[in-house]
Amino acid sequence: MREKQIERKLSIAAKNMGGIAPKFISPGFDGMPDRLVLLPHGRLAFIELKASGKKLRPLQEKRKRQLEALGFSVFAIDSIEQIGGILDEIQRT
Repeated sequence: MREKQIERKLSIAAKNMGGIAPKFISPGFDGMPDRLVLLPHGRLAFIELKASGKKLRPLQEKRKRQLEALGFSVFAIDSIEQIGGILDEIQRT
């Protein structure tokens, strides 16, 4: 599945949970995740979206580790089937 299709489904699913999933753009700081997911009760996570079967690039892995070291949740999604479980996990944490 294409990344754009997964991205669209993520935005809809976040909205259905009362949240938003705005695109995250960080000029001058490459490798940052594609989206923020902001859910009720202050729940926040960074999401990197990939086409089905694609993996994070080395710089994206590095940014993921940096954000996690700062205490943020970071997820990579490459299928629509992952969306519900990841949003549930964000809501629980």
